[in-house]
Order: sequence, then structure tokens, then C-alpha cells
Amino acid sequence: MMSDLEFWSLGENISVRDAFGRILLATARERQDFCLFDADVAGGTGAKPFVEAFPDRTVQFGIAEQNMMAAAGGFADTGLIPVVSTFAAFGTMRAHEQFRTAVAYPKRNVKLCCSHHGMDVGPDGATAQMLEDLATMRAIPNVSVVVPADANQFMSAFRAVLDWEGPVYMRIGRSPAPVITDGDVDFQIGKADRLREGLDLCLVATGVMVARALEAAVSLAAQGIEARVVNLSSIKPLDRDELLSAARETGAIVTAEDHNVLGGMGSAVAELLSQELPVPMQMVGVQDRFGKSGEHDELAELYGLTAGHIEEAAKVVLQKKSKR
Repeated sequence: MMSDLEFWSLGENISVRDAFGRILLATARERQDFCLFDADVAGGTGAKPFVEAFPDRTVQFGIAEQNMMAAAGGFADTGLIPVVSTFAAFGTMRAHEQFRTAVAYPKRNVKLCCSHHGMDVGPDGATAQMLEDLATMRAIPNVSVVVPADANQFMSAFRAVLDWEGPVYMRIGRSPAPVITDGDVDFQIGKADRLREGLDLCLVATGVMVARALEAAVSLAAQGIEARVVNLSSIKPLDRDELLSAARETGAIVTAEDHNVLGGMGSAVAELLSQELPVPMQMVGVQDRFGKSGEHDELAELYGLTAGHIEEAAKVVLQKKSKR
């Protein structure tokens, strides 16, 4: 069995919530400056091992997320860092006003780590498949938004999030996903990672879609199309330099996210490029629809979130590029 400080091997299928539980334990043994706020869902978010090991550093609120968020804002004034953990539908929607007013407005040092988002949720269905969280959270001033690509990057990102001064929203994947990043690599909020070189176009992906973008790039390469792949794990702040370089050097962008195409990561990229360096773009994501119950891989196919869909979008954007 792995120790708390070990990372996973490339190619393993690991849920990011497993990484959440592992890094909570490991970090808690190193530092005493944070505690966990839970809304009776520690078994679902991956936080249960921490709750069992550190009951004196866990504050249990039950299913009272609005109260939990308001309390987190006040608790942050003691100097301890509240790590607020719940499902995204409850943390970013039900407690949205409390997060905005009690946490973001006064810029309190609260870290909101939410699981159960996007089609990655799978069988829990539309009410738990949070497809709007990136849009709502990145629109709040003072809030940083982080979406790691896999379990290894999540563990590195969590430590960076704790060290970051101010409110952070962080997505935690629920379903098993391929490990594509090396362990124990420094994570910087505001920086993107270029995972593959290419000059024909750039695939900008976040979360579970990064592995699918890499898969699409391999398929495109077999057809003579060289796609750059950028892991955009910091949605806010954006890595302007990396994105502008991608637009300048490849001339075409495809974004891929497990989120509504309205207001999400693709919109953030489009906002930047439309003002500074417009190039042809295609957005792969959920096309403004609610989800259904089903396995996460079935839903990815149904809602256009697979590597094949990214590949199709790449060919469309290349046609647009050729007509410029």
C-alpha cells in the first residue's frame, strides 16, 4: 500500500478524490494551520480518512452548506485556513451568496474544494452534475479557480492552494481518470503546462479533458497533424503568456472542458484572445444542456466530451484556419 506521501504511476486510473484524501492526511502531519469543514459528505468527497485521523481538526456542519460557508469566512479571521469540502452543486450554488459575501468580498483565506462536477459525476444525475461552477466562481472578484488534470497534479496543487493568500475554488474529480502527470512537480497558480509540442493547432484542456486531449493529439499526429496540448489547470488567473504564444504560433485553438461551454474555461480563453490575438476557435464541452444519469464514460460520449470529439473539433478549426 502507498504511504500518504507517494504519488501514482503514469497510466493508472485514479479518482482525484482519492488524491484529496491522501494529500489532506499528508499535509496535516506537516502543518497545523488548516482545518476541514465538512457538510456530512466526507465519504463522497474523499475526505473521510482525514476526518477519522483528525477529528479535532474537523468541523461538521451537516447538510447546512450556507451556514458552513458563512462560518468559514469568520473562522478564517482566527488565522487558521478553513478547507471547505462538499459537492460542487452545494458549495458553488447553494452557498454561493455566502461565499461571495463572507469569503470573496473581504478576501478571506478560505479554500473551497468541491467534488461531483461535470459529467464526471456519472450516475448521480443532473442535480449533482455541476456544469456551471467555473462560470459562477471565476466571475467573483478576488477568487482563484484551479482544476488539476489528475490525481498527481491535484496533490501538488493542493499545497500551492494552501500557500496562496485569498479565496480559492478547486475542483475534485469523482470518477477514475488516467494519471498523466509526474508526481511531486511544483504547481504554480496562474501557470499552464505545455504537455505536447505542435504548430498546426493547440488543444487547451482542463481537468479530465487533458488526458482526452493528449489522446486526440496522438490520433491527429498519425494523420500528419501536429497538435500542441496545454493543460490549463489555472482557470483564474489565466496564463496569458502561454495562451497568447499558442495563438500566435499555431493560429488555431480548441478548448476542451467537462463544463457548459457558456462561461467556462473556453469562454475565459476566448475573452483573452478576442481582445488581444483573435484566431479561429472551437469549444468542446457540454452544449448548454442538463445531464442525465449514466456511467461517466457513457455520458462523455453522449455529450461530446471524448477524444474523438476533440479530434473532430480540431479538423473543423483547421478548416477555418486555412480560409483566413
